[in-house]
Amino acid sequence: MKARVGAVSPVLFKSGEGCGACYKVRCLDHGICSRRAVTVIVTDECPGGVCSGGRTHFDLSGAAFGRLAVAGAGGQLRNRGEINVVFRRTACRYGGKNIAFHVNEGSTSFWLSLLVEFEDGDGDIGSMQLKQANSAQWRDMQHVWGATYSLTPGPLVGPFSVRLTTLSSKQTLTAQDVIPKNWAPKATYTSRLNFA
Repeated sequence: MKARVGAVSPVLFKSGEGCGACYKVRCLDHGICSRRAVTVIVTDECPGGVCSGGRTHFDLSGAAFGRLAVAGAGGQLRNRGEINVVFRRTACRYGGKNIAFHVNEGSTSFWLSLLVEFEDGDGDIGSMQLKQANSAQWRDMQHVWGATYSLTPGPLVGPFSVRLTTLSSKQTLTAQDVIPKNWAPKATYTSRLNFA
């Protein structure tokens, strides 16, 4: 995916649930900006200042700013700081990558924390559930921040299946036994699935 990252105002970040969503952003100053749009993946929130008061605002990375500029004017555009843009929500596309689950540092059999990566389509996660080995029960995971969810108490026994539901369109995807019995903190486990 040829996308850049950016922080957005609270109205778009949605208390972390907007993390992972993709937007096409285009600059309106045709004197310094090209007519092409850049795809931006929401990775953080920009609180306060121009991001406050219910405004929609994108705090773009340097790479995203550079992509918006006409040839050779990337530095000049970045130095402006604030520019007028138009934007629209777009599907995320990671080009052949499947959804992955990163087990966050500090996870144990009594507290499991997962970061979801590479979600095509909506890109945002509205809920996440986990099913342990030899169980038919799906347990709701708690939203921590961004695309990170956790589950307590244990003991938790793998392998784990994970069910994701997107925030925007409520699509559901289930990755069966995606996290093995001998899982480890700081490891990433890739599924064979992604949203359409």
